[in-house]
Order: sequence, then structure tokens, then C-alpha cells
Amino acid sequence: MTDVASLRPLAAVLVSALAIPVILSLKSRPNVREGVTLLVAGSKLAIVASMVPGVLSGTVYVTEVVDLGNGLVFALRADALGILFGLLASLLWVVTSFYSIGYMRGLSEHAQTRYFASFAASVATAIGVAFGANLLTLFVFYELLTVSTYPLVTHDETDEARAAGRKYLTYTFGGGVAVLGGTLLVYFLTGSGAMAGTTAFTPGGIEALATADPTLAKAAFALLVAGFGVKAALMPAHSWLPDAMVAPTPVSGLLHAVAVVKSGVFGIARVVLDVFGTDLMADLGVAVPLAAVAAFTLLASSIIALRQDNLKRRLAYSTISQLSYIVLGLALLEGNALIGGLLHIPAHAFMKLTLFFCAGAIHVETHTDDISDMAGIGTRMPLTMAAFAVAAAGMAGIPLVAGFVSKWYLVIGALEGGQSIFAAALLVSGVLNIAYFWPIVYQAYFETPEHHDEKPLVSAVLGGSEAIRSDGGEGTDSPRSPSGSPDLTQEESVDDAEHLGDGDEPDSEADESVPDPAHVDHLGKRHEDEEHHGGPPERGWERRGWQGQESTWFMLGPILTAATLSLALGIAPRLAVFLRIVETIVGGLPGVMG
Repeated sequence: MTDVASLRPLAAVLVSALAIPVILSLKSRPNVREGVTLLVAGSKLAIVASMVPGVLSGTVYVTEVVDLGNGLVFALRADALGILFGLLASLLWVVTSFYSIGYMRGLSEHAQTRYFASFAASVATAIGVAFGANLLTLFVFYELLTVSTYPLVTHDETDEARAAGRKYLTYTFGGGVAVLGGTLLVYFLTGSGAMAGTTAFTPGGIEALATADPTLAKAAFALLVAGFGVKAALMPAHSWLPDAMVAPTPVSGLLHAVAVVKSGVFGIARVVLDVFGTDLMADLGVAVPLAAVAAFTLLASSIIALRQDNLKRRLAYSTISQLSYIVLGLALLEGNALIGGLLHIPAHAFMKLTLFFCAGAIHVETHTDDISDMAGIGTRMPLTMAAFAVAAAGMAGIPLVAGFVSKWYLVIGALEGGQSIFAAALLVSGVLNIAYFWPIVYQAYFETPEHHDEKPLVSAVLGGSEAIRSDGGEGTDSPRSPSGSPDLTQEESVDDAEHLGDGDEPDSEADESVPDPAHVDHLGKRHEDEEHHGGPPERGWERRGWQGQESTWFMLGPILTAATLSLALGIAPRLAVFLRIVETIVGGLPGVMG
């Protein structure tokens, strides 16, 4: 690899950071504000994409921001692993920006200016995480990502949203403290005498760590993995993620697919590949315990997902499971497993973003959030549910969708590494994916509100409607319909005037108003004055055609784009460039055959 001094890594971070004050200044001009958001998102993608050909040919783009002395440097470095995450985040920011316009205007959300500014800050820090040249730089951007996403998690400004935000900060700042402790320990372990320590990322691991005290090296590894494992939602540090689903659906997509959780697994990838290296991890004996935690997490969270009736919470537990596929692939220390784990970063992102976009479109158009209320909804939203079916198939590892390719490499890598028990865990998890996704697709197209199964194994609440939910939520004393869902059947339609039209300017005062207490929050919780929770109207779902009448194209376009990316990565992974990037990463590791 050849290091080349370049300002492009810094430009990729700054382009959206500098847009924040511009977005804030356009509070009264929403169309211009969102135009700036799209322009900046496209510029960031262009900057990152311009480095891809060079990185594939062995070039590493480096920006040294400031030398702090004693071996500490604040620098950015766009290598193959950084480009994998950076390209993914910048690409999906473009897609999510379009979706956010349709979603936020479709619900006439308050504080839209703050939302778009916080979104720009979040993606700027995510790119900083991607291009951090060492543990110090990575830590700084990792913490800034927490700060910038907090306003998004608490966007609703309800008591529930604030509680979720406090929990989010507690967990993630706690993880940050662990990362800082591990970084300091690595720095001191790699220094000796007059030689300063280092935290610089090195393919195959930092050489000086190999001669460090094994006990202290294990402690450093444990601190770093535990710290990054919080945002990667490794059990038992996972419970912040389902609670954060109170945020708007585009934020859920950001949390699950674009930035936050991916920064966690990316941090673990840096630790495994560029700090300790596969050889040292094998010598220290830390790989198998990490693989065991990942395997437990992917199975346990899949089982919990079976019991979630709220769609976004089911997707949240699915995310916890799928992130552990990535960690498991890294922990297996075998070439094909590493390829599978790293390839699952974009694969999961495309599929999960599709699923969350679909959940958001259903919420905006029908105010329906519970799976038990969705029987026959394919009639009302055919394109949305078709995209959902494609992404769900990929999550279960069905061929021709992205998830199949990454999971194929993972299973083959586990078998080649003699770890058949982990291969079995992956296969069992795939079956569980089918168990919690197939009922959603089946009832959407093949059942009606009048004739559908309750599917108690999948959706009924343990202990009945008065039960206290084990995930921390509360039971409900609302009357129940025969399907087992709340009997809230008053009709509510979404006014077409709320959708974005040519040159429409939403009321700038509504943008910054406090949230309406009668509004349905983004987990489908029913507020005191609400008239309709969702589900089919009294006369059943209205039939909509396949030409896009079900929603605005600001939402349908991103849904279909994300689903198409899922198919492209599944059908032609090398043409989709991400597999080539992953092979470049693994091929550059000493002693690892991709």
C-alpha cells in the first residue's frame, strides 16, 4: 500500500459539517433547506467515491490534521476498510435524505430544521469514524457521533423519547469510556523507554503489541471490544437500541443501517484487523470468547424478535442479531469468514434500510405500527410490501439477495475454520429470520382483516393484554379486537395535501412547533387525545395499484432504491464494488487468505 497526502478525507468530513449552519439558517425556507441537504449529500458521496479506484489499486489517502507529539496524531486515513464504511454511509445518506423529505412532511413533523441539521452532523461524524487513522481519532469521532445523534433519538420530545435518549447516552458514553481506557492501555503497551507508544492502525495489527504483557493486552482488547460492542448492540449492552425506536423512522434507519450501529461493528473490525491482528488474537485466546458472545446474541435476539408485535421493535431485535453476524465473522479469524462478516456490513445496511423505510411508509400512510393490524395491507401498499418481502428474504439468506452472499461466506468460513458449532448457529438464526419475517409478508398479501390468524407464537403478548412487557414497555388496557390487537377502528386518512407537491412550502411555524400531544409517536404508542391508532378502516383496506398511488415518491423512490441495492449486491456483488473492497481488505492482511 502507498500512502498519499490528500485533503479528500478531510473534505468528506467537512462538507456536511460546514452545511450545518447553512441548514439552520434556512428555517423559514424549507425547500431551499432540503435542496441544500441533497446537494451536500451528493457532494459527500462524490468525494468518497472518487477515492474508491485508488484504494482498490493500493493507494491510501492520508490527511494529517495536527501532530500532538509523543506519537499522538489526529489524522484521517482513507484505506480499504475506511472506504467500505465511508462509501456505505455517504451513499445511504443520499437515499435517506430523499426519504426524510417525504416522511417529515408527510407527518407534518415539528423541528424539521433541527432534524436535518442533526442528520448532517451525524453523517459528518460517521465519516470521521470511517477515516480515523488511529484509535485516538476514531474515539473522538465515535463520541461526537453519540452527541450528534442524541437530538434525533429525542426528536419527539415526549417523556418516552427523553427517557430513551438518557438511556442512549448512558450506554454509549459508558462504551466511550471503555474505548478510551483501551486506547490508553494500547498506547502505553506499545511504548518502551524513550520510544513513544502508538495507536495507529496497521494491517495485521500493531507489531509492538505482540511483545506486550499478555494479561494487559487481553485487558486492552476487552475494553475496546466492550466499548465498541455497546453501539454494536452485543448482549448484554443491547437494550438501548429497541428503546431508541421511539425516534422517527429515518432516524431508525440511520441508527440501524447507516451510522451508529455500524460504527460499533466497524470499531470492532479495526480492533481485530488493524490493532491486534488475527495472529495475536489467536495467541491471546480472545477470538473464541468473542465468537461465543456474538453467537449467543444472534440467537437470543432472534428469539426475542419472535415475540415483538410492534414492527419497529421486531426490526430492532433483528438488527441486534444481524450485527452479531458481522462480529462472528471477524472473530472466526478465517479468510472467508472475514469476507462474509465485512460484506454483511453493506448487505445488512441495504436490507435493513429497506425494511425501516417500509415501516415508516406504513406509519405515514395508515398510522399502523403493529404487525397484528397489518393483515391485508398489501392491498393498500403493494409496492411497499413487495420491497419489504425482498429485504426480508435477504435477511433470511435467500439466494439472489445480498444477505445470501455474505452468509454463504460466513458459513463456509466457519466450516473451513473447523468451527461447525458457529456454522450451525448461523443456520439456526436463518430459520428464525424466516419465522419472524414470513408471517408479516404472508398476512399482508394472503390474509384479510376479517380472516387472519393471531399467530400467538409470533405476536401475542405473554400474560395477555394486561402483561408488563419484558422489554421494558407497558401493557395496555385497551379493548382488544378478535385479532388480538387494540380495538381502535375509527377511520383516519392522511390528507393528500400533507404530501410534498411541486413548489409546496410547509408552514414554517409548524416546523418548529412543539409536538402535538394528540400525535402518534414513532413506536405507535397511543397518546391520550388520539382518535385512531391504525390498522384497517371499518370498510377494509383501500385497494391501490402498482403504479405508486400508495404514497409519495419521495418515500417510494428510496424504498425501491434500497431494495434494488439489496438485489444488486446479491446478484452481482463484484459489480456492486463492495465485494471488491472487502477482498482488498482481507487480501491485505498478513497470513490471511481471502
